[in-house]
Amino acid sequence: MSDASPPPRSLLEGAALFLDFDGTLVELAEAPEAICVPGDLAPLLARLADRLAGRLAIVSGRALADLDRHMSCPGIAFSGSHGLELRLADGTAVPVVRPASFDRARNEIMRFAVSDGGLLVEEKPASIALHFRQAPEREVEVAALMDGLADRFGLVVQHGKMVAELRPAGADKGEALRTLMREPAFAGARPVFVGDDLTDEHAFEAAAALGGAGILVGPPRETAARYRLASVEGVADWLRAAA
Repeated sequence: MSDASPPPRSLLEGAALFLDFDGTLVELAEAPEAICVPGDLAPLLARLADRLAGRLAIVSGRALADLDRHMSCPGIAFSGSHGLELRLADGTAVPVVRPASFDRARNEIMRFAVSDGGLLVEEKPASIALHFRQAPEREVEVAALMDGLADRFGLVVQHGKMVAELRPAGADKGEALRTLMREPAFAGARPVFVGDDLTDEHAFEAAAALGGAGILVGPPRETAARYRLASVEGVADWLRAAA
């Protein structure tokens, strides 16, 4: 759907809510550490979790440790690193498996990034992202490097907004949503996923397949999401009304 309508307030009745972080709850920045987290975000999420009887999760491309540095939301489930990390609302964490070939791929990415300016490497527990927001002219080079490493080392590439991430196969935001929907707190609810990036399409598809819906954040584009909100501010307004 290329130009979806805004979601109704009633969408969250009996629903489980899954929220992306960057570009959805906080504005994108030139570098991951440069984001500004709204002061009312954590209290808003706490109110939403209470209204939804705990059926709320943050599903982000960031590592869990990185998310924890930016905000504290006890009692809420988190998935990080595009589904590779998972922590339930009670604090139980699923162990992360790092492939043996990963370090060799990482070393090549580091050498490539320092060969010229403008590229930023973001290391995560079981993946590595190469940001080129400050050097958009290098997009083709970055894609060629990451695709080549994926082929050589049996990994996969997740492309996003001005970033490419190398990670193990078999995990994405859609799988994170499906895993959480099997938890007692979420089971039987309709999943609603809110996100802005291409990396969120797996979750939009998973939500729809389970009888729920996706909400795209940002300008219209081809998407599996049924609804759309225009901006991070629009997401905040919709969540405040829902809470």
